[in-house]
Amino acid sequence: MCNNECSGKGNCITEILKVINVLQENACPNNCTDSCDRPILGGGTNCIVFNTRPIQLFTCCGNGIPFSMPVCKDNVEVCSTITGLDTSDDCSSVFRVEKLEGNCATFRVLVPNPEKSTCNIPWVASNSFFTMDLNCVCAVRCLSDTFVDCV
Repeated sequence: MCNNECSGKGNCITEILKVINVLQENACPNNCTDSCDRPILGGGTNCIVFNTRPIQLFTCCGNGIPFSMPVCKDNVEVCSTITGLDTSDDCSSVFRVEKLEGNCATFRVLVPNPEKSTCNIPWVASNSFFTMDLNCVCAVRCLSDTFVDCV
């Protein structure tokens, strides 16, 4: 674990993911500054109201490569976090935070939208979830807010 020194104040990654989770649960139509913990998900009167802030996770031992997981819950394939460039359609490094309990978070794996030309929605929900101890995460990269159907 890289975050093994506890100061009693919690883990900053945990705090950011809590904010993202609340925002996704209460998606609003206004837009603000462009950072992971900006208070409102984007969208507006002329577009779809966003309900997801897609993220990438970087682990302490990942050498700067985004963590990836299988896109199908029944897939037993091990995703390559060594190269970080999973060329197969079986893995993804883009996730949606679904639940936080203490210092653990449950994520849904997002997959590229096969119909990108329609609706301009880059990600779709998969049926693959995983829970991670956030002490193993050293960085979070937020991608552009979007609408994800069926979440």
